Amino acid sequence: MKQFITGNHSVAEAARRCRPGIVAAYPITPQTPIYEKLSEMEASGELGGIMMRMESEHSSMAACISASLTGARTFTATSSQGLALMHEMLHFASGARTAIVMACVNRTLALPWAFWSDQTDTLSQRDTGWMQIYVEHNQEALDSVIQAFRIAEQVLLPCMVVLEANFISHFMEPVDVPSQEDVDSFLPEVNLPRRFDIDNPSYVAGVVSQSQYRDFKQLSQEAMYVAQETAEKVDQEFGSFFGRSYGLVEAQDLADAELVLVTSATITSTARVALRQLREKDHKIGLVKIRLFRPFPTEHVRKLLDPVSKIAVIDRNISLGREGIFCAEVKAALCNSPVKKQIQGYLAGIGGTDVDVDLIQRIVLDALSRDAFLDRPIWMKEE
Repeated sequence: MKQFITGNHSVAEAARRCRPGIVAAYPITPQTPIYEKLSEMEASGELGGIMMRMESEHSSMAACISASLTGARTFTATSSQGLALMHEMLHFASGARTAIVMACVNRTLALPWAFWSDQTDTLSQRDTGWMQIYVEHNQEALDSVIQAFRIAEQVLLPCMVVLEANFISHFMEPVDVPSQEDVDSFLPEVNLPRRFDIDNPSYVAGVVSQSQYRDFKQLSQEAMYVAQETAEKVDQEFGSFFGRSYGLVEAQDLADAELVLVTSATITSTARVALRQLREKDHKIGLVKIRLFRPFPTEHVRKLLDPVSKIAVIDRNISLGREGIFCAEVKAALCNSPVKKQIQGYLAGIGGTDVDVDLIQRIVLDALSRDAFLDRPIWMKEE
């Protein structure tokens, strides 16, 4: 059924249809409408599970971890400073191999204070052991939440579904909201290990030796490899069932491309328009959208970009002292490519500033005109 709803409400509708046993969350702008909508659903009896209204994001994640360890399907949502406050517990969630799904609404991190879109909040959690999916629009946000539960519960790793503040969270679009019956058919009933069981008591998170710690981390890394395969398979099965799929990465117009633009999330939509206009002017430009960030789809990126010599990466984020984070990941993925690469990073949309068609075209034309690419990112600003 088509509904004209925001990205935040798309996430809430998806979460409800996945039948969570526990939703534990704390409101923070611009995630709050997810929290409010799920609270309304609980009050009306539509949610089915329990909505825990927590005193902080740190305690929200602690509650989610405990709930997941009892075998419950568990959901939460947060943003920006809330995600930063959760940081300690994110390591506990992944280390305990929970299957928590969390919607993260990208927002700037302080200081200074701001409330606009910037991916640095989620990308700064990249080493916590969570899977991360970055979505382009409201429909993908809804679909990715459903996929995330199935992926997380198969590989026993927590998963973030990441949507951008305002551009998705509060923007309204027609969204195909699947029926409860269809979601039930696609997403099996929860069947997680019950590691907190009053009839069979056990202890989680014991102290280990150095070698045991190393071995646990190795197992988690191997689970990430499995997670990539699982994410691809789940997306394909989702496409067969619902008629929509997204891939781990998406390619457009690569066959004759003299330069490929790499994007993520909402900037991709604008880039599609910009590149179509550039091709009308005989500029042969390709596009690669990265949807799955953790585990990073290295082989997929290599397959698409190995034949290409010139690559421009747009980042709405920055690792201060280095460059845009997607750019750094692309460089790492291609470091052993047999084809010599020129990869230039561009910072655009930092702090939620507008990235329009003209700005993207200026990035492409700048990259095309360069004989030598820089080892530092280029800041792009609206004119």
